[in-house]
Amino acid sequence: MGGGIAMSFANAGFPVALLEADAQALERGEGVIRSNYQASVARGKLTQEVFDQLDAVARSGAILATNTSYLEVCKIAEFTRRPQDVVGMHFFSPAHVMKLLENVRAKKTAPDVLETVMDVGRKIGKVAVLVGDGYGFVGNRMLAQRTREAWFLLEEGATPHQVDDALTDFGFAMGPFGVSDLAGLDIGWRNRKARAHLRKPGVRDSNLLDKVCEMGRLGQKTGAGWYRYEKGSRKPIPDPVIEALIVEHSRQAGIERRDITDEEIVQRCLYSMINEGARILSEKIADRPEDIDTIWLHGYGFPASRGGPMRYADDVGLRRVLATIVIFQEKFGPDFWIPAPLLSDLAAQGRGFYSAK
Repeated sequence: MGGGIAMSFANAGFPVALLEADAQALERGEGVIRSNYQASVARGKLTQEVFDQLDAVARSGAILATNTSYLEVCKIAEFTRRPQDVVGMHFFSPAHVMKLLENVRAKKTAPDVLETVMDVGRKIGKVAVLVGDGYGFVGNRMLAQRTREAWFLLEEGATPHQVDDALTDFGFAMGPFGVSDLAGLDIGWRNRKARAHLRKPGVRDSNLLDKVCEMGRLGQKTGAGWYRYEKGSRKPIPDPVIEALIVEHSRQAGIERRDITDEEIVQRCLYSMINEGARILSEKIADRPEDIDTIWLHGYGFPASRGGPMRYADDVGLRRVLATIVIFQEKFGPDFWIPAPLLSDLAAQGRGFYSAK
């Protein structure tokens, strides 16, 4: 990510200084940048460039931007003597390719800093969206809902390829388990361990990911994750080892497996996101439904023909979405399926997220 972000600025003509914790890490980062540019040269997209090592010193007034995906920016700002200069600039991997940039305003971020990072985002060719601070911001906060439901669906009777196929049939380029394998399962595993102390007793939690990672299956980079991969290939192959692990996990958890339809998979994965999106709007983490949709269209591969999760909800009809969420609440309990007040209010009025503006 560091290398990709550096390239995003360098490509737009900004001088870039790299600072790493040690020389070995710096060398790796420069190696990533060098190989990416060399690949561009080989494809004829770029002429040869010369790279200098730079030492960086943050002068007074310099903007301190963090690329954190989940951590609250205001807590990071507390470690500095200039919280007004601290802001989130959440790039998406690979950073030199992906267009989305979530710019995150912390409580004390100065207005001129926000103006600058939005302007910088446009100058480096990104689709910049300004969002509020909080765990996961907008995109990853909603993604966490989909991920949870995908894990629960496995426990209840689905397989990774069934969940992925249902969502690719909906229009996504990849399903959640294929995406996880591509990104590396250790990322989500590390995040689960870091937040273990926040889990509430008696609230359902799935540790399937832990079991997969403990087998040494970390995704494409290890040749196996939720799927297995032939050497030199990125094509996911359903693995009987994982399916047997899931079935045994369900047995140990006392969960009776059942047939699950593709419709249920799509509804649980998407309606959980939509419900969270309604909370995000109420909390002013996102100012407008189109901000949420822009984030999901440009950062998470939401099918463009569907317009984004909030536009899709309007097209389905909020009364229908709400009715399904109520059914899920009755079936699975209130831990994760309490309708967001904004969703309930708009549905009662016969309005949509976009007509509420």
